Amino acid sequence: MTTTMSVRPQPTEYAPYYERYVSLVPDGPIVEVLRSQITDTLRLLRALPESRGEHRYAPGKWSVKEVVGHVIDGERVFSYRALRFGRNDPTPLPGFDEKVYAPAGGFGARTLASPLDELEAVRRATLSLFQGFPSEAWSRAGVASENPVSVRGLAYIIAGHERHHRSVLAERYLA
Repeated sequence: MTTTMSVRPQPTEYAPYYERYVSLVPDGPIVEVLRSQITDTLRLLRALPESRGEHRYAPGKWSVKEVVGHVIDGERVFSYRALRFGRNDPTPLPGFDEKVYAPAGGFGARTLASPLDELEAVRRATLSLFQGFPSEAWSRAGVASENPVSVRGLAYIIAGHERHHRSVLAERYLA
């Protein structure tokens, strides 16, 4: 594993909004963080009975299944950005509106196990992508959502985004 994977991104490598996620990521090789955290998240969520999949902690909030769907969608978008920038494609990429994606995902019509299996598959693909990057790709950057972001920054955003939503699930949905 290259040392590049162990270097935390600088604040200039992502938009200030994402500090809330990046700050949640523990030190260490980011690929190992991504690998270990999915195990913890899936263990937590696979222990839930199917009946909890539609639970919402308040009216108008996403269900457990929709939160998981949002994490999946976010990881796919952030990974795609990393792919483009890691392959040296500087084309600016648009943002995405999670408030549109979540309901359009149809997660409520699925069993709870279905998005959990999808989350695991998406993470395996994310791990393969990041493991395959040569050292120089980690510092490559582009513009997404009108903000500069590096491949390294995106890896940390993915890890922090999942960690954030796992905490929200544990505190507001599963408590």
